[in-house]
Amino acid sequence: MRIWLDDIRPAPEGYIHCRSVNEAKAAIRFYERNYHDDRILINLGHDSGDDYIKLLDWLEKEGIVDTGYLFHLYARNAVGAESMRRIIRKNKWKEI
Repeated sequence: MRIWLDDIRPAPEGYIHCRSVNEAKAAIRFYERNYHDDRILINLGHDSGDDYIKLLDWLEKEGIVDTGYLFHLYARNAVGAESMRRIIRKNKWKEI
């Protein structure tokens, strides 16, 4: 599954377009219940504030330690991107 979390930019072909953290959470929950063997790729920016970090915080609080999670950051905000990278590294998730 590929999630594109962005409330402004359109999702590339083949991605589930989530315009909010709550939409992304719902997509992740659905996917985890129904598909157990695939990876989940989550594309995150940081240009719209702290919303994207809230998704990483939620995954962390849920105890998600699955190495099947991959993250791609397309943030132009260097400080925000580094904040997200700290959470990703701390949880031993992979950034591509």
